[in-house]
Amino acid sequence: MKRIEWDLLDEQGHREALARPAQSRAAELRDGVGRIIAEVRARGDVALRELSAKYDRCTLTELEVTEAEFAEAEAMLDPALKAAIHEAAARIEAFHRAAAPQPMGVDTAPGVRVERMLRPISRVGLYVPAGSAPLPSTALMLGVPARIAGCREVALCSPARADGRCDAAVLYAARLTGVHKVFKLGGAQAIAAMAYGTASVPKCDKLFGPGNAWVTEAKLQVSSEPNGAAIDMPAGPSEVLVIADAAANPAFVAADLLSQAEHGPDSQVILLSDSAALLDRVASEVARQCAELPRAEIAQQALGQSRLIAVASLAQAVEVSNRYAPEHLILQVTAPRVLLDGIESAGSVFLGAWTPESVGDYCSGSNHVLPTYGYARSYSGVSVASYQKQITVQELSADGLRAIGPCTATLAAAEQLEAHRRAVTLRLAELESMT
Repeated sequence: MKRIEWDLLDEQGHREALARPAQSRAAELRDGVGRIIAEVRARGDVALRELSAKYDRCTLTELEVTEAEFAEAEAMLDPALKAAIHEAAARIEAFHRAAAPQPMGVDTAPGVRVERMLRPISRVGLYVPAGSAPLPSTALMLGVPARIAGCREVALCSPARADGRCDAAVLYAARLTGVHKVFKLGGAQAIAAMAYGTASVPKCDKLFGPGNAWVTEAKLQVSSEPNGAAIDMPAGPSEVLVIADAAANPAFVAADLLSQAEHGPDSQVILLSDSAALLDRVASEVARQCAELPRAEIAQQALGQSRLIAVASLAQAVEVSNRYAPEHLILQVTAPRVLLDGIESAGSVFLGAWTPESVGDYCSGSNHVLPTYGYARSYSGVSVASYQKQITVQELSADGLRAIGPCTATLAAAEQLEAHRRAVTLRLAELESMT
């Protein structure tokens, strides 16, 4: 990890210090994804089978997971893993139900009632990656809020292995959350299938879930098409930023950094500290712990583009963090809540020595599908609200129109929208004639 002194850098140096790994949207990637999407739109299930054979090296007779496959998955899972999935799902549900938006109404003037009603997005598509490791936790994070929101149809795609089966834990988690259909599809072709629909895969209104560069590019392309699908958020590689003071445990800090570095070679981890000694101890711990990891090679690649940054104070660390807008922010300081009020942009925040980012990934109850690559400045993580539409309703009595009609007419006249004005003044005149 590169060591940097923040106060010794100029503005250009600050930008370079917080620069993320280049997120590939090269012409080759864009064109390749575009061709896959076009194939799926033109030839549907036939294209999906061909693309699965090409990219996932599996032959699929049926694209949809069968009841027998669900039963087999449940039977083969270790009981301890099934219990952990249930435990995590319960906490995710508890938090998401409590945080869900509620209908509301208010009288903005006498006789003027304005309400908000909530309606689920009818049909949603969930994507659960299974590249270097299957992610049943992502099935929970996406499926639980979809169920709470009341989505009428929930489809899930996850890549099949070479034997043509999906990961058993992913299937078990999907069935537990109430997902209606699961398809053995991965990559850009899965996104295209859910966005445009095929004979087997339903066309979805909105797509959710993380993925590699091909999946991310496919989501961006289908979301820009009028007949495509909306998406949860733009995404990039996984990342964590840790703010630590002199009292922080260097082994804990190093473990938190490595927990994100092992995600992939394009992940990024950053440590900010006002203690030079702490930075030195963490650097040593990272090297020691990384050597012991099964995914050490992947973590080492990510560490090559990561940073140890010395700051003048914890207040400055907060400023730097807000500028970076991390997906995950860990405050490993003596009094983390003192810093919390200053945090403006982060996907999810973890407070204190006993709150590793890993608990948020799995079972604290919050959602781990979060904005990355700086999108935390303007996007939030997946929640029940992500699966809902908020529709406003208004109702005026005669007295209500008398109260706010003149205001409406004046503003419409100022904008030179005469029909708008008359829609009000005709009614006001009718009310006047009735008195």
